[in-house]
Order: sequence, then C-alpha cells, then structure tokens
Amino acid sequence: MASTIQTPPPSPPMRPGRPPRSFAGPVVLIIIGVLGLLSTMGVLELEQVFTWFAHFWPALLILWGIIKLIEYQQASRSGARSGGIGAGGVFLIIFLVVVGLASTSLSRVNWEPIRRGFNNGGEPFWGHRYNFTDDIQQAFPAGGTLKVTNEHGAVNVNASDDDQIHVAVHKRISADRQDQADRWDKQTRPQLTVSGLTVALDANTKGAGDHWVNTDLDVSLPRKAVITISSRQGDISVMGRDGNATVTSQDGDVSITDLNAGLTLSLEGSSARISQVSSDVAIQGRAKDVSIEDVKGAVRLDGDFRESLKLSRIAKSVSFKTSRTEMDINKVDGYLNLDSGDLEATGISGPLRLKTRSKDIMLNGVTNDVRLTNENGAVEIHVTKLGPLDVSNSRGDIRVYVPAKAGFQLQAQAQDGEIQTDFGSLKIENGDRGGSGSGSVNGGGPRMVLNNEHGSIEVRPETGVPTPPVPNEPKPPRVHDTPAETEN
Repeated sequence: MASTIQTPPPSPPMRPGRPPRSFAGPVVLIIIGVLGLLSTMGVLELEQVFTWFAHFWPALLILWGIIKLIEYQQASRSGARSGGIGAGGVFLIIFLVVVGLASTSLSRVNWEPIRRGFNNGGEPFWGHRYNFTDDIQQAFPAGGTLKVTNEHGAVNVNASDDDQIHVAVHKRISADRQDQADRWDKQTRPQLTVSGLTVALDANTKGAGDHWVNTDLDVSLPRKAVITISSRQGDISVMGRDGNATVTSQDGDVSITDLNAGLTLSLEGSSARISQVSSDVAIQGRAKDVSIEDVKGAVRLDGDFRESLKLSRIAKSVSFKTSRTEMDINKVDGYLNLDSGDLEATGISGPLRLKTRSKDIMLNGVTNDVRLTNENGAVEIHVTKLGPLDVSNSRGDIRVYVPAKAGFQLQAQAQDGEIQTDFGSLKIENGDRGGSGSGSVNGGGPRMVLNNEHGSIEVRPETGVPTPPVPNEPKPPRVHDTPAETEN
C-alpha cells in the first residue's frame, strides 16, 4: 500500500518592513518650541528670538538635512529601506522657507521712520509705560561749550544761577514687565563727559538697542556758555542765553527766545519759533513752518519751507532762497508772511529783490528800490517812498499804487492785456494785442518799468483806502502743464 506524503504549502513571501519614522521634524519642532517657551518665560526677549530666527533659520534646514543623511546611512548599513520626507515634513519645510524668507526681509527694513510716522512722534501702542527720573550736576568750565545729543526726547535749555550744569532727566520706557524696564533704564543712563572746555551730554536712548526709550532733558547752565544741540525726534527749547546756539532738529518743534548771540538752525521736517535774538539767524534744510520776530541782526534762510514763513521786525537784511523763491530785503520793519500760494508784506525797506512763481503778491508800505519777477499770480504794490521799480509778471495782473504827489517816469508794456492809469500826463495806448504806457509824472523821478504777459497793468495814486488783498480776488488759471508745488 502506497503511503501518501503531504507537501507543505509554500510560505508567503516576506513583506519588507516599514521604514522607521524620521526624527528630523520633531527635532526642528523641539528647537522652535524651546525658543518660544524661553520667550514666554521672559528668559529671552521676543524681539531677540525674531532676530535670531530671521538670521539663522537656514540652520534648521541644514540640521534637517544632516539628520536625514545619518538616517539614510544607518538604513543602508542594516539593509533596511530609508524613510522619505513625508507629507508632514514637506509642509514643515515649506513653512520654514516661507516664514524664514519673510522674516529676513522684515529684519532688513528700517522701521524707525515708519514707526515715527505711524506714531506721529508719540509713544508706541504696545507694552506698558514705566517712568524714571534722575538728576545730574557738576561744575561747568568757564568759557565752555555744551554739546547735547538726544535721539528720542525733548531738550530744554535755560540759564542757571551758578557755575554748575544741572540736568533733570525724565525718562519713559515701553516694556512688558518692570524688570525689563529697570534693566533698560540702567542701560540708557544719560552720559555727561568733560573734555577740556567741551561738555558732552548724551541722552543715550539707544543704549538698550531698539527698545522704545524717550528721555526728556531739562538743562540749566551759565548764560554765556555756547551750546550745540542735536535731536532726531523731540522738541527743543532754548531760553536766556548769551552764547551762540547751533541746533539740528529732525521731526520736532524748535523754540528759541532771549538769545543775545547768533543762531544757526538745521531743520529736517521740523518747525521753528524764533524771537528776541540780538545777532544773526541762519536756517537751512527742509522745514515746516517758521516764525522769526524781533531780530537785531540779519536773517538768512536756505532750503525748502513746506508750510509757511513769517517774519516780523528784522533790523537787518533778509536773504531767502528755496527751489521756488529767491528774495533779498534790506530790512523788515513790519511783517512778511509767505506760504505756498501767497506772499503778503507790510513795512518793507528796499532794496527788495524778489524772484518767484505761482504766488499772489501783496506788498504794502514799500520804500526805495524794488525788483520783482513773478508768474502765474497777481502782483499788487503800495509804495510809501518811491524808488526805482521794476516788475515783470506773466499770467496775472499788476497793480502799482504810488503817492499822489510822487514824481516818476513810466515805461509799461502789457501783452494780451491793457494798461490803465489815473495820471493824465502819461501816454497810454491799448490795442487788440496789448497795451503800452510811457511818460513822466510830476516832473519825473525814479524809473518805473512794468512788463506783463497775458495780464493787465494799473498805475494809480494811493488814496489811503486799503485795497482788498490779492488772495481774495479771482485768480488767473494755472498753466495745465505746470505741476502742483507745495514748497515756498
């Protein structure tokens, strides 16, 4: 009997083992989590963590790659299959690259001008405010010079009653906690140093890096000391000085009064109020509105004045030069107001030299020599004491009022306009293309030359009745291809 031998069925093929999961992703997440935890615990500052990430985020990708390389080599030695990156890993890499590139770009932006514009020079909206005060006092060298530097905060300078320099410090710090504010207060203590006859006072608001610190300095020192002040964001006030003053201001208001010496200002986006100065005043830069009164010396202004300029009682010459207006005046006994579209003055002593455009000009009580050039605006001049008068204008009327008994010689030409006068001795001819005028009045005298293109000319005797200001009258149309201007 034959025996039956059963053959065992073939065993199924062994399925390859599942590759082990990579620990590259968890390591990267652990590093990010640790940094976040240290930031929330106050061990590291959030700004510091952001700065580190913005500069060193590619190191996380390098670490990821090193871990994957080690895992691949281990799998090759054991004959196992190496695991891939996986969908989660791909998402994490894309997230790191996108956030890292954005962080790097943001870290390279100069946020200070944006922050100043957003806060309009005020305090930031984040963090708590902590106040600190301090007092500094020491001897001030006779005949010395004080140099003050303040990046963020006001500077007030007054006269002291002794030969000491006194500094009252008022500081505001924006921070999340008191210990942060205390640490930044120590790092931003104002520094007062003496080198020979030079005393340097530094508010040191950048001593704690980019943290928001505002330090106001109230300084008292001998009246005769020369002062130099530099401020990037903050108001400046100087009162009661016998030494020269030099002030550099950015984005602040400057007030100078009772200065028995010379003054030099450099302004960038700042306004200035100047009064009671016994010597010369020089202002340059790009200013907002400037007011100057009661100056016994000369005034020189060079730059752009975007809002207004007001002058009152300037005993000596005034020189004014911008991209749009050039003006030289012998002195201002009354006042002069200048803005983007108008120039009005009363009590001006010539010689007067004025070259401008796109302004309506009203001059009252003008004496002596006048040379004026304008376009795109009306010109009206009331002469108290007649001297040589030369006016050239275009696209705007010219009106000249002189004393009824004044003698002068007229030469006038109006293109596309007419000439009118109340002086019967003048010869006036008006036609379709314009008008002309010539002749002598009251036996002749100073020469009056008036030229106008696309506008009329009037020469009248002064009646003593105030004439309505030019700005209230209809203005001639502007030339369409002339861009709008805002500077003076």
